[in-house]
Amino acid sequence: MSQKGHTRSTFSGKLGFVLSAAGASVGLGNIWRFPYLAAKYGGGIFLLVYILLAMTFGYTMIVAETSLGRMTGKSPVGAFKAFGNSGWLRFGGWINAIIPILIVPYYSVIGGWVVKYLVEYVLGHGSQLAADGYFGSFISNGVSTELCFVIFAALTLAVIFAGVENGIERVSKFMMPVLVVLSIIIAVYSVTRPGALAGVKYFLVPDIEHFSWMTVVAAMGQMFYSLSIAMGILITFGSYMKKDISIEGSTRNVEVFDTAIAIMAGLMIIPAVFAFSGGDPAALNAGPSLMFITIPKVFDSMGLGTAIGILFFILVLFAALTSSIALTESAVSTFQDELGWGRKKSTAIVGVVMLVLGSLSSLGYGPLAGVRILGMQLLDFFDFLTNSVMMPIAAITVCLLVSRVAGVGRIEQEILLSEPRFRRKRVFNAMIRFLCPFFAAIILISSVANAFGWISM
Repeated sequence: MSQKGHTRSTFSGKLGFVLSAAGASVGLGNIWRFPYLAAKYGGGIFLLVYILLAMTFGYTMIVAETSLGRMTGKSPVGAFKAFGNSGWLRFGGWINAIIPILIVPYYSVIGGWVVKYLVEYVLGHGSQLAADGYFGSFISNGVSTELCFVIFAALTLAVIFAGVENGIERVSKFMMPVLVVLSIIIAVYSVTRPGALAGVKYFLVPDIEHFSWMTVVAAMGQMFYSLSIAMGILITFGSYMKKDISIEGSTRNVEVFDTAIAIMAGLMIIPAVFAFSGGDPAALNAGPSLMFITIPKVFDSMGLGTAIGILFFILVLFAALTSSIALTESAVSTFQDELGWGRKKSTAIVGVVMLVLGSLSSLGYGPLAGVRILGMQLLDFFDFLTNSVMMPIAAITVCLLVSRVAGVGRIEQEILLSEPRFRRKRVFNAMIRFLCPFFAAIILISSVANAFGWISM
């Protein structure tokens, strides 16, 4: 079912798919968003809820999207069109395809910030990074942020030019093991700091008193970030998957890999910040302030702060790159499939889109700081639009496609091509028909209500 005009690329085997899909999953959302949300919504109880959701909701969406991709041999638009050409199917395909095109430009801006901080740590300027006001002055300097953004985008595009097996798979096979080793080193260092054990206990030991409905909503939202579901990525990667590779087995490995890295991120950051702040969870502020303001201050207060800073930002750079590569590949694959373009032309066009939209986000804290949408700066608006609005809608369309059009039986047939039985069929059936669309609708409604100030999250 390959598109005329280009031969469908493939991963070399299970390891290539698992490490590439895990690379897509392990990104900036794991490193800064997971620890912040865990600290805000109950520590250990948040972690427990997240793991339960990853094993049910996350598992179901990964299996569904990967199966749709492998079954059709297409990226999202083509995968949806393979089941009909009605209006909502076209909409479902395109919303899954457009999400990565909108995410990767602003994601690359944040990746550029990581490049800047890594270079400064290598140059021995860690104390400057920890100074009050450094981050604000850096992102308001349009020239500096634009340069760093372009460097990060160029690194991403270079890997995409090289192709699936020689580019994405080869880079993932190198970066993901390094990322694991670095996260272990930093986590061990962090949990052995004086005063850090209180943070370890808060993060790992569930306390039911800290549980609230928002714990569930926040964990569901994080799962979209962490597992790269509803972004079109897994449909695209599924289309590169050989028929003899186990979908359920690969999904289980991605789940374990991603959850392990999220736990390691929590152990890297929460105990260190607890020790630094005297046990105050509020010190784990949201978003950029944690990564680029709090963490440098924590490292500056430690022995070996510069060395740990270098290792930490290498880890973050690798995590950011593997995710941006996956997002960009999904966008490139859509252009190849729908327009019949070659890889180089498709990559060049996506690169232009990245440069234009990314520059808006890059300059949104500097020369374009006065431009706001719904009260948000441009980067924050693109983040809200994709993650809080489009991704829940995309998830609902996948659920409807599988449960109402393709049928769970078609998914089972695809899974049985590479394994003797569909082990978690009952879980999959119940989740894809009822619970996944219900949960996705809750995320959509609560996120939009929060953005308009109707509720507080």
